[in-house]
Amino acid sequence: MLHAIQDLTAANQSLLDSRFAERLLTLDDGVQAVREVGNGPAIVLLHGIGSGAASWLQVALQLSERARVIAWDAPGYGASTPLTQSAPVAGDYAERLLMTLDALGIERCVLVGHSLGALTAAAFASGLGRERVSRLVLLSPARGYGDPAREIQRQQVRSKRLQALEQLGIEQMAEQRSAHMLSPKASNTALAWVRWNMARLNVEGYRQAIELLCGDDLLRYAPLPVPCEVHCGEADSITVPTACLSLAKALDAPFSLIPDAGHASPIEQPHVVTGRLAYALKQSLTGSAL
Repeated sequence: MLHAIQDLTAANQSLLDSRFAERLLTLDDGVQAVREVGNGPAIVLLHGIGSGAASWLQVALQLSERARVIAWDAPGYGASTPLTQSAPVAGDYAERLLMTLDALGIERCVLVGHSLGALTAAAFASGLGRERVSRLVLLSPARGYGDPAREIQRQQVRSKRLQALEQLGIEQMAEQRSAHMLSPKASNTALAWVRWNMARLNVEGYRQAIELLCGDDLLRYAPLPVPCEVHCGEADSITVPTACLSLAKALDAPFSLIPDAGHASPIEQPHVVTGRLAYALKQSLTGSAL
């Protein structure tokens, strides 16, 4: 079994290199790493705090039949230069995203934010990218703890995350936390791919992402000026369905569950996630609302 899982993980790595290769963009504030595949209307994928661009592999390959698919390694992740701010907010990540889209020549896109990536996506769509985003899709969105009413939670989450980083380090964190990203029904292959992605975090980028999670609030960017939809894994134990539903209601956005999926739905249920994103892409092209 172990050898079989290792072989499948190696196969995913091979697909990354051959079909969803990394590209390094030189921007005014450093290097930005992206992965790209396909042609057509653009769909841009933003990963969560414990992941990276490679987590979108299967979704990207499936979507590439109908779209130009771009996934970034957020600032401080992979080969991407960290932000200059020690405690950045979503608007700081949005500035880097704008430079990235400019470098790629993307004037209009469907923007997808998973988990913490939803914060950056919402900030971008409500501000700098207002004219660039045709539709916003939030998968298991992390609201963040920047609301003063959530100060106690903010302190607890920040302390817990930073302590885990100091005491365990990236590799042990990946070993211990990866199973929490998935449903109890998840395959060993999905677990291995979550772990592979998480084990490649960079300490500085992860620290900055913790500050984003604890210092900002997605609802700060509401009401959103673009059509938005929210989806959540039905077995998500991190951004639980009830929390995602409440967030969707606050954003006046439609909400749906992703069957047999935990938090890392793009890895656990790539076919279902691809279907949701393909539909969002179609809606963006017709200009219709859900």
